[in-house]
Amino acid sequence: MRKRLCLLIAIALTCTSALAAPPPASPPAMATLTPSTWSPVDAAGGIDLTGMDSQVAPGDDFDRYANGRWEAQAEIPADRANISVFYAIFARAEQRKTELIDALVASHPAAGTDARKIVDYHAAYMDEAMIERRGLAPLAPTLARIDAIANAHDLARALGQQMRADVDPINNTHMHTSHLFGLFVAQALEDPSRNMAYLLQGGLGMPDRDYYLSSDPAMIGYREKYRAYVADLLALAGLKDTALRADGIVDLETRIATAHASLVASEDVHKANNPWPRDAFASKAPGLDWATFFKAAGLDGEATIDPWQPDAVRSLSALVASQPLAVWKDWLIFHAIDDNASLLPKAYVDMAFQFHEHVLSGTPQQQPRWKRALAALDADLGDAVGKQYVARYFPASSKQQVQQMVDNLKLAFDERIAALAWMSPATKARAHEKIATLQVGVGYPEHWTDYSGLDIRPDDALGNHLRAEEHDYHRQLARLGAPVDRGQWWMTPQTVNAVNLPLQNALNFPAAILDEPFFDPKADAAVNYGSIGSIIGHEISHSFDSSGAEFDAQGRLVNWWTPADMAHFQQATAKLAAQYDQYEPLPGLHLNGQQTLAENIADLAGLVVAWTAYQKSLDGKPAPVIAGMTGAQRFFLAYAQSRRAKAREAALRRQVVTDGHAPGRWRAQTVRNVDDWYAAFPVKAGQGLFLPPNDRVRIW
Repeated sequence: MRKRLCLLIAIALTCTSALAAPPPASPPAMATLTPSTWSPVDAAGGIDLTGMDSQVAPGDDFDRYANGRWEAQAEIPADRANISVFYAIFARAEQRKTELIDALVASHPAAGTDARKIVDYHAAYMDEAMIERRGLAPLAPTLARIDAIANAHDLARALGQQMRADVDPINNTHMHTSHLFGLFVAQALEDPSRNMAYLLQGGLGMPDRDYYLSSDPAMIGYREKYRAYVADLLALAGLKDTALRADGIVDLETRIATAHASLVASEDVHKANNPWPRDAFASKAPGLDWATFFKAAGLDGEATIDPWQPDAVRSLSALVASQPLAVWKDWLIFHAIDDNASLLPKAYVDMAFQFHEHVLSGTPQQQPRWKRALAALDADLGDAVGKQYVARYFPASSKQQVQQMVDNLKLAFDERIAALAWMSPATKARAHEKIATLQVGVGYPEHWTDYSGLDIRPDDALGNHLRAEEHDYHRQLARLGAPVDRGQWWMTPQTVNAVNLPLQNALNFPAAILDEPFFDPKADAAVNYGSIGSIIGHEISHSFDSSGAEFDAQGRLVNWWTPADMAHFQQATAKLAAQYDQYEPLPGLHLNGQQTLAENIADLAGLVVAWTAYQKSLDGKPAPVIAGMTGAQRFFLAYAQSRRAKAREAALRRQVVTDGHAPGRWRAQTVRNVDDWYAAFPVKAGQGLFLPPNDRVRIW
């Protein structure tokens, strides 16, 4: 999931002292996985028999059948809000990264190299004594600039200086929603030959507008606790009248939330196609001193800028003029501290954790610092770490095997399109073109981020982070004057995820997700196709779903479907949305089938395409029976087991409200729309998941 920009940007499966004597990178022994958090996989071709619950009929609840014992026995670690298949791989990746850092420290890398930057960044982050000694001093220049704001011109400059590249395409989130606006740089919607600057809504300290506006009692409770947190954090920083200031800040953010477009509205790419001349912002969205803002943001050389949510931009600009300057200054101060709390003394770290993770997600215990250091490294020096990661942990043989699966899945999708009775020849021709030109990145990018201009110091943890953010922002700005790079990656190789990029007509499958249990070079083909194959198929299908249909083979915003084909597609997908509307993860809280529609379409499409590709991989030979299970049974079980997940109630509520993905339990039930699943187990009328053939959603 989710403060999502739009599925257009990226459609993802859906988370330091001196070099001479650095603290150890290695985690304590307790960091390894245990049976309480992940069941061992039985030698059944890769299927986890111990996690299944054979007392449940597959046709009544396929998730419980495939994962029931795992769900009953799995314990969510105290420092997490949820666990899933991703957790097993993520924990392995964490262990590998600690080994990598230890090796780099032992090698005493030369000054200026990426390896040295990794070591110095990590050393500074882990030096808690230094961070305690410095207190708020690293933020002093930022706080002084805010204090010096005396008028609307100064405020506009501060807001422009604050803007960052705010889109995280892994989870379709803004990384800095507390910034009033965020920048996204990608090719122009109607002109794939050039990059465009997109302006995004922001300004919130809680995850989504619903946290401010919903009448749900849980949301009202979050608002009360947020107000208290704002006051407490300001008091910790030594400010006066903090309760009054907190009232002003929360009231301002409530007005900002009211201005925001909803998640569903933000997904309508046609509402996002609003290229405005830069000089027209003053008349189209009065209130903010746009000339000053754009100059401070480094965008004063752009002739055209696209506000993704234009109504929100208008309203936010008006708020800049209508709300008291003193409240805006308090808002800037609060977020300067809150955004950087993880790199301030322990009192700030603990207070921020208590609200953002414990209150909002239900996580009982903070992650140990070594884990937080790894996450910070991935955020600020991701490609530097990734280059080292793939050299150590991603063999060429795995890349080759996954690439072959990708080719098989593309071929299967192409053949399924050719066989569709409802799709016209004109639409099919455009679909075949998209498949033929689809760029698939496996493991790691062709070109790595250049960090040579980034200053990393072994004794300046917060400064390292702030300079890394600024370095990334200027890297994004530089893309505005450069040719469009269709091979650009939006994930690091050590990321446990996958992504479709409609504007590039491209997919990224990072090295870290191409690992057990998603992918095992030694596993049975049914399991690999049911797991990683369905994930690859999921991402391919996004090029042809409700968002992918809006973009041609060059990533240009143009609907290439005939009206009749689009009408059929919308009718079929409306049935799927209605199906998911019925699911109720918490009492009174239903899934939003429209909000999760694109991901649900991709789950279904990925599953049927992976099934076709698996059948082709058998080359006409019968699938072996392993541990009493047919190939079809192993395939569908692998699919369901790759979606297993368990979450705390607060985290589950947060996902349902903010995420474009349904929780894993309901993603596993996608099988109820696939005819071959009914034959595999078999499933009979009257069982909980049974759908009459005419009610099964068939798209591809």
